[in-house]
Parts: sequence; structure tokens; C-alpha cells
Amino acid sequence: MINLDQRYHSYLNGSKTLRIDGVNEKVIAYGWEDDGKDIIGYYVNTDNYQLHYTKDGVFLSMEALRALEKV
Repeated sequence: MINLDQRYHSYLNGSKTLRIDGVNEKVIAYGWEDDGKDIIGYYVNTDNYQLHYTKDGVFLSMEALRALEKV
């Protein structure tokens, strides 16, 4: 499994960003995802998106965070 702190911790202070669709996105959070029994992958939250990866680091999907908000 990937060491998330080693990979993403340096992004949290804002000096490093992820480039998504030509825009620099600050990483605001990251963590593991599970199915209630096993770890199935991890997520990375930026200012505008939540990215989903397998536990081996293969990109799965991207969701706009505004779509996740409930009004």
C-alpha cells in the first residue's frame, strides 16, 4: 500500500499543488476509503474536487465538491 503521508503531506501547506484541467488546486485533505471491512482505496480533496484512487494509486474518478454539497 502507498504511504499517503509520504506522498501528500507536503501538499497540505499550499506550496505544492495538483494541476487539474490547467488549474493549480491546493490539497486540503487526504485519507483512506473502506467498504466497512477492508481498505479499498484513498481520496484526495482539493479546493474544488475529490479524487478517488485504488490503494495502489491508480486513478478511479473525480467529483466536483460542489456536487457533494447539500443545500
